[in-house]
Amino acid sequence: MTFDPQSLRQWWPKPNAPRPIVIFGAGSIVGDAHLPAYKKGGFPVVGLYDPNAEKAQALADQWGIRVFTTEAEVLAVEGAIFDLATPPAAHAAILAKLPRGSFALIQKPMGGDLTGATEILRVCRERDIKAAVNFQLRFAPMMLALHDAVEKGYLGEVIDFDAWLALATPWGLWPFLKGLPRIEIAMHSIHYLDFIRGLLGNPKGVHAKTIGHPNHEMAQTRTAAILDYGDRVRCVLSVNHDHDFGRKFQACEFRISGTKGAAYVKLGVNLDYPRGEPDELWIKPDGGSEWVEVKLEGAWFPDAFVNRMANLQRFASGEDKVLVGSVEDAWQTMALVEAAYQSSAAPATPIAELPKV
Repeated sequence: MTFDPQSLRQWWPKPNAPRPIVIFGAGSIVGDAHLPAYKKGGFPVVGLYDPNAEKAQALADQWGIRVFTTEAEVLAVEGAIFDLATPPAAHAAILAKLPRGSFALIQKPMGGDLTGATEILRVCRERDIKAAVNFQLRFAPMMLALHDAVEKGYLGEVIDFDAWLALATPWGLWPFLKGLPRIEIAMHSIHYLDFIRGLLGNPKGVHAKTIGHPNHEMAQTRTAAILDYGDRVRCVLSVNHDHDFGRKFQACEFRISGTKGAAYVKLGVNLDYPRGEPDELWIKPDGGSEWVEVKLEGAWFPDAFVNRMANLQRFASGEDKVLVGSVEDAWQTMALVEAAYQSSAAPATPIAELPKV
């Protein structure tokens, strides 16, 4: 089997006639990722709406787009893709106002917990809204290429998946997280859980422990988890956002092993965040004697957002038959997250005590 690393898919095809996009929300993620991605992808953005009119105006002026003064103006845009870059608690109420049969992109997570995700799913089903959740790691160039390599058989059967993070995340950049009961899995490792589901399918269960750190007040910043895929696949996540001892031995990487080959992924954006480092993808393919680097044509931010929107746009036009990461699929990621928190709260298997003489 001849391996050509640059033949691996890194970009989602663009729609022939993209629909106009209207955005609910004017938070940092819109300016840092959504708008740069849509500009790069050539997707037309009509405007945005946020209850904070001053914040909305400042962002709109920066990007030369319209500010909607009311929700009614947003909802009146015909044939739009509705981009909900809003807090999890707001998703269901906004979806309930969208025209029936609309197409929407929902910022992750899909509600604050599984109850919230179930309500979002109910609203979308009831109103026939075709919605995807922005678990966009699946669409990063490195991950599209990795998935393509697995699909083409370069690794054989995937039997090991290791996610290893030991880094220093600047939690102070997101003051709104302080006081929230669920942080690490719900807001960060959820991306990894969703990607793993996309690659390996749904696990049978999960063992997890997620905890905080004595140096700050975030609810959880360290997680260990095992996903149960039966007796052939080992899947482990070790996540430590408090390894703050210099860059030398920090890491943010996946190691994927198959019966015939292997892959290594470096998720560079998380290292020295927000400046980040380049992503990397290396593959030792079936029949190959050396590791081969796949030269990446983009990065997680903002290119995964380009690809995520491209799939939704093409699904809306009928060019794609499958909406990747639909609310039906994303609900299962939320169910895995919920199970991880339940596992973390449950007692561990007790260890036998030394018998007395």
